[in-house]
Amino acid sequence: MAQTIASAFAIYFVLWWVVLFAVLPFGVRSQQEGGEMSAGTDPGAPMLARMGRKLLWTTLISAIIFGVALVAYRLGYLDLGRMSRLMGLPF
Repeated sequence: MAQTIASAFAIYFVLWWVVLFAVLPFGVRSQQEGGEMSAGTDPGAPMLARMGRKLLWTTLISAIIFGVALVAYRLGYLDLGRMSRLMGLPF
């Protein structure tokens, strides 16, 4: 039981980071686009990063993806044999 919980946390952790890097560019306006340049910064630097909002969206999206994958696994759709047949690999 402890191994399955640890595996679930590890899978969720990796999924969370992948989703974070997908969510990071959404809604970002650079200083150059906004017309407000700060001295000593890159023109492509974001005006407002809004990291708190992005972390919440990342957590929500990751939880939904993880939940759907867990249900698919429990129903037998993400079986190792089935996945290997779909990819044309011998099992």
